[in-house]
Amino acid sequence: MGYLCSDTKLLKYLNQMKAVRVTYIAKAEYVEQNQKNIQQVMADLQKINNPNINYHACLGADGKTFTHTAFFNTEGDEKVLFDLPAFKHFQEQLKAKGLDNPPKSEQLSLVGSSKELFN
Repeated sequence: MGYLCSDTKLLKYLNQMKAVRVTYIAKAEYVEQNQKNIQQVMADLQKINNPNINYHACLGADGKTFTHTAFFNTEGDEKVLFDLPAFKHFQEQLKAKGLDNPPKSEQLSLVGSSKELFN
């Protein structure tokens, strides 16, 4: 069942959740390493199994544009991601070696979801 804005659970999420999208172009020679670093972040997120973090990373058709989308139930949940050693490593390496252009970060507003985002 999809959740519409009139759904009280979604309205609760809209009042406290944070959604962000970050897009950047990686250097061609760094794409493979970036994917490995992202996979390590995802493995660590799966290990901690925080139900209040939904984080996704995709690679565009050009083979070098990455889009990360994150949904956090609260700002405290965002800090959990930022404090992960694998996430810190990913960010440091990307900034030091991998960017073809600066990342663009955008705050998003959730309009609807095909699934409940947080338990």
